[in-house]
Amino acid sequence: MKRPSWPTWMPIDPYILALLGTVGVAALLPARGAGADIAGGASTAAVAFLFFLYGMRLSTREALDGLKHWRLHVTVLACTFIAFPLLGLAAKGLVPYVLTPALYSGFLFLTLVPSTIQSSIAFTSMARGNVPAAICAGSFSSLAGIVITPLLAAALLGNSGGGFSADSLVKIVAQLLVPFLAGQLLRRWLGGFVARHKKVLGYVDRGSILLVVYTAFSEGMVEGIWHQVTPLRLGALIGVEAVLLAAMLALTWYGAKRMGFDRGDRVAIQFAGSKKSLAAGLPMASVLFGAQASLAVLPLMLFHQMQLMVCAVIAKRRSRDPEDAADATDATDAEDADDFVTQPSRAEETRTAVGTGTRSG
Repeated sequence: MKRPSWPTWMPIDPYILALLGTVGVAALLPARGAGADIAGGASTAAVAFLFFLYGMRLSTREALDGLKHWRLHVTVLACTFIAFPLLGLAAKGLVPYVLTPALYSGFLFLTLVPSTIQSSIAFTSMARGNVPAAICAGSFSSLAGIVITPLLAAALLGNSGGGFSADSLVKIVAQLLVPFLAGQLLRRWLGGFVARHKKVLGYVDRGSILLVVYTAFSEGMVEGIWHQVTPLRLGALIGVEAVLLAAMLALTWYGAKRMGFDRGDRVAIQFAGSKKSLAAGLPMASVLFGAQASLAVLPLMLFHQMQLMVCAVIAKRRSRDPEDAADATDATDAEDADDFVTQPSRAEETRTAVGTGTRSG
């Protein structure tokens, strides 16, 4: 008998429920004093270990092979670190009528973080797109974001980012980039162990994020910043983020078509270029915003859940594209589509990946 799984009709990912539960625990039992110091240290160590695991999972050979498709990767990076921030800057006109200055800072920050990895791969596979391209695009974006995101935050957020400094950049590099590179160096010896224990290490992924959320929201509760958010402002934020997501989904799909990309590449560009990573954004926000981190990551948390729900619907619709229309420009796509339909194990893996897309995104 098959074990019961999360209902496919449920609009909220179970991991999002865990995130919301963590926020509730932080509201009722925030870490204070020595407890806050312990939680902060544990959170820093957990995130460093998380990026160490990312480094061991990324195949250096796959990354180098992916560089051959440089036009696609440059397009995804441009969407992530140019188009998104420009739309974020355009939203400045909504302050203070729609968004408060604090919520706008969080909204602008969400436009600066890198793309997701696992959920981009999962949705691209479901939609019968170029999966190898999605793997490389998401990985390149995450790696580039370790440096690009704090630099953009320094340029665009300034003092509203909690007092960005060179020390903030050093902390981010030490906490994210150094462990990632260490994972790459040790992948030759430890890569097999990671491959054999994917499920267990997946819990480490999610647990690290939950710990970061608890630490950030605990600090926010102690500082009393949640009095700044009203239900009306929260609804306005959701509406603005819906417009942002719709604009990026349209730009990545139709823009890639105008640039001459085939269907498989357009699918990868749309899903890798329109999403933002919760896993990468949270630890950066904790460094950049300090005590204001809990309010700053609220827009990112809301956008993350919204993008999963919307992209799941889009990927399902794309998977029903007629074979002749979907694959006329790429024979390889046709082979991948046949594999996806005829191999139950691969389809099951994709459904699992979609359900756990928040692990790294």
